[in-house]
Amino acid sequence: MGLRGKLVAQVEVKCAGELFHDHFNSKPHHSPNISDKINHFEVNEGELGNVGTLVEWRFNYDGAERVAKQVIDHIDEEKKRITFKFIDGFFMELYKTFSTTLDAEENWITWTFEYEKQNEDIPEPLILLGIGIHLIKDIDSHHHNK
Repeated sequence: MGLRGKLVAQVEVKCAGELFHDHFNSKPHHSPNISDKINHFEVNEGELGNVGTLVEWRFNYDGAERVAKQVIDHIDEEKKRITFKFIDGFFMELYKTFSTTLDAEENWITWTFEYEKQNEDIPEPLILLGIGIHLIKDIDSHHHNK
């Protein structure tokens, strides 16, 4: 079994894909007010909407609050794509490298997780993928029910 992996999940949404791109590009600090899966979000360095910005998420993972620090690695406004690269926190204890990409199409949101595990005993990040899917559904529900 290999140490490198890739998980892809697509979620059909009622709201326009651009709303999700905008949320993760410039308004992720609203996430704790929208989803019970996210406890806290803050910008540690830089400015939202800019590549190189360092952000911190606090969320519940497998029964405990975890911290994840990410850098905004890539933003493509035309394709409505944002890539975050994990650089510190809980997941860096498990994975050598880990990045998440959000692709926002008209009524589809795609999460792509690319990672390299520290060793073969580390599980696939299915719980984290579930949190990402849950967050998309919560954002969709929040905006669709307005």
